[in-house]
Amino acid sequence: EQITALKEEVDKLCAPPSTYGVYLSVNEDGTVNILAQGRKVKVNLHPALKVETLKPGQELVLNEGLNVVEAAGYEIQGDVVILKEQLDPERAVVTLRADEEKVGIIADPLRQARLKTGDHLLMDARSGYLLEKLPKSEVEDLSLEEVPDIGYEQIGGLGTQIEAIKDAVELPYLYADYYKEHKLTPPKGVLLYGPPGCGKTMIAKAVANNLAEKISEKRGEKIKGFFLNIKGPELLNKYVGETERKIREIFVKAKEKANEDVPVVVFFDEMDALFRTRGTGISSDVETTIVPQLLAEIDGVEGLKNVIVIGASNRQDLIDPAILRPGRLDVKIKIERPDQAAASDIFHKYLTTDIPIAESETRQHRGDMQTAIDTMIGASIEAMYSLSEENRFLEVTYANGDKEVLYFKDFSSGAMIESVVRRAKKLALKRYIGGGEKGITTDDLITAVREEFKENEDLPNTTNPDDWAKIAGKKGERIVYVKPLMGETQKEKRNVEKVVNTGQYL
Repeated sequence: EQITALKEEVDKLCAPPSTYGVYLSVNEDGTVNILAQGRKVKVNLHPALKVETLKPGQELVLNEGLNVVEAAGYEIQGDVVILKEQLDPERAVVTLRADEEKVGIIADPLRQARLKTGDHLLMDARSGYLLEKLPKSEVEDLSLEEVPDIGYEQIGGLGTQIEAIKDAVELPYLYADYYKEHKLTPPKGVLLYGPPGCGKTMIAKAVANNLAEKISEKRGEKIKGFFLNIKGPELLNKYVGETERKIREIFVKAKEKANEDVPVVVFFDEMDALFRTRGTGISSDVETTIVPQLLAEIDGVEGLKNVIVIGASNRQDLIDPAILRPGRLDVKIKIERPDQAAASDIFHKYLTTDIPIAESETRQHRGDMQTAIDTMIGASIEAMYSLSEENRFLEVTYANGDKEVLYFKDFSSGAMIESVVRRAKKLALKRYIGGGEKGITTDDLITAVREEFKENEDLPNTTNPDDWAKIAGKKGERIVYVKPLMGETQKEKRNVEKVVNTGQYL
């Protein structure tokens, strides 16, 4: 037995190597056509193999005579190509590198798949077979298909703006018949603009979630909406035409989801980074082709159901006017900085009764935690919004000689309030770890407000004068000087016209 086993091992080691080929088709005489070593060959099939089990594109094991002796699987590596057009169930035109085109054969596993223009496919360059549909990572990375779990009730201080966006987005989808009766067309897009940190992105996420919930209630079945979150700068590509192609793919994807009769929100964050006014480029003019591509896609949305385009920007003055005209981004909603009432609403979103509050605070209100929180928030807002000397931030001088003092309240935002509450929580936690009283106190909140202000002392160093004018409410006057009123090192006036033009901090 050992000799027999040894002889079998020797025979295996002495056997000639097997060649692999790719199955193409069967002939009438029972032979098959294969692709082997770069040649199309007509060969015989081993009697134990049934030709019905072989599929186009499948790999086959060949013997010395190149006859088929065994069936294998499919190639798992190759070139990534982009589908341009499907000619028939078996052939498709694909784009290779440098826009080179080639006709490929669709392998059997792919013939059952739903293919569309722009799909990324795996191609075996030797046989020309298209074997697998690949995920489009460059677009998938930019989108968040699941609707964010954010509701309007989680957004504080923006009741008027939320009502406006509900009217613009929800009514056309919930009452489509009434819109048709009044010969009204739904808006194609919404622009949310205003200072950073005031809730533009948060509102856009809530739109998709709320719209899906409303439609689910009306239909009596669970409807899952889609939120395509497009991070503007990530679309930019150094190769000519690539950014435009990605924009086209985004809207193709939106159209697919919309055809499933579900709401689709296409959200362009930081819109000014991608769709600047044409002709304003200093070192490049990429916007001259990117802007028209978006205009064409938005105009194409007209025939679609369930698609809404939302743009967000804190520099709406940089966006091309053609995008903002009626018929494209029809509804424009300004997200203001929070006033005292809005700030109180925002504070209450982050400072709730399930967060530890110091016993010294609740004791003053006979153990009523909600009243204690209300009092603490009131003291924090007073510290933030008072016109005291310590809250004076800077003095601006206009071209006509007028001067105006701006306070820290002129730079408040929802994000700043969230940061204040987070700082207060950390202060309370560190005190408790060190053996002190447990829970947040009023002093923690006021200290957090002061620390937040102190971090913003250097804000004027990176701000364009036009931004100060918009904040001060005097858009017609040009600011020529900024005099910081905080800090020891910033007492001299500076010519802000030489400051770096970023504009993103306000």
